[in-house]
Amino acid sequence: MELQVQHIKKCYRKKIVLEDICFDGCSGECIGILGANGCGKSTLLSVLAGVLSADSGSFTVNGKELLDNKLCKKSLIGYVPQGIPLIEELTAKDNLKLWYCDSPLNMKEELEKGMLAMLGINDFLNVRVAKMSGGMKKRLSIGCAISYNPQILIMDEPSAALDLICKERIHTYIRDFKSRGGIVILATHEEQEINLCDRHYILKNGVLNQLSYDGNVHMLVGKLI
Repeated sequence: MELQVQHIKKCYRKKIVLEDICFDGCSGECIGILGANGCGKSTLLSVLAGVLSADSGSFTVNGKELLDNKLCKKSLIGYVPQGIPLIEELTAKDNLKLWYCDSPLNMKEELEKGMLAMLGINDFLNVRVAKMSGGMKKRLSIGCAISYNPQILIMDEPSAALDLICKERIHTYIRDFKSRGGIVILATHEEQEINLCDRHYILKNGVLNQLSYDGNVHMLVGKLI
């Protein structure tokens, strides 16, 4: 599987947030989108996920255009936003049912031995979202996002402000998703997640540039400023 993002542009009124964004990826890769707060990372991921529309550009997977193809995008892409797209009054189980009701995956099997089991969602299956910790909500959000068995996972700071146990569960899932041939597009500030990425890009002043990252965090910080 190959994806290509070509010449994406997004403006808010007269302000250019994304200008001529280009990158590509292939099966088994994690693509890291890095940048300072407010640089446009969430906007870029929202455009790729179909939440926002681009002013111009293309996003193709194996040559098939996705930007204006919501049905195809739904079957290929799982999106984990920064916010929590869950219904607070419902339990984890009931939230999952809403996503898995017409899904190709069997929710019960996934809870027993699949990806939902890996995320540890069984531990709080009957807890209402309003009573959950931030880590529980984030793991449940990922569980909902993968209900359609996506080939591409778009994640916006998935482990921000979580404890070490929750971070490791999410990172283990990302490694497993990659090992099964999936592509992850990840916006992050976390050093551990940066190290999970196979390609690194810095978004600054609306422009995306590839970075040769060797693990030197001080060098990276210098590039972000």
